[in-house]
Amino acid sequence: MIKINSSTGLPVYLQIIEQVKHLIETGVVRPGDALPSVRNLATQLVISPNTVIKAYTELEHQGVIDLRMGSGAYVRTQWVSTEKPEKIRIASEQVKSVVANLRAEGCSHEEIRRMFEAELIAAGPVEASTTHAHAVNSN
Repeated sequence: MIKINSSTGLPVYLQIIEQVKHLIETGVVRPGDALPSVRNLATQLVISPNTVIKAYTELEHQGVIDLRMGSGAYVRTQWVSTEKPEKIRIASEQVKSVVANLRAEGCSHEEIRRMFEAELIAAGPVEASTTHAHAVNSN
């Protein structure tokens, strides 16, 4: 479910945050669902439990999840928009298609990543009310 990519240069805890948000936005993880325990996720990703704790604490601070002592981390219902999962699912399919086409043309993973990043930078910032990513990027 969550995978770490060491070649992105993005800190591991931020990768976890972004991936948890993506899983929620696409409807893979739903309101009220439990996230993997700190210990299980740390073991699965072969990282320090402190890194998972840092990611989960930030997700709680952003209002994405609730941390319950002794019980785990759960997706907050208030964070999830009912129309957003479908919108994100459609956009995700479009991105998958573009990536597949670029790979078929011989572009490397790194080249594709740079192209996406350059286009995002050129497009400029999106208003904070339309995305949850700015909360992570501004920290």
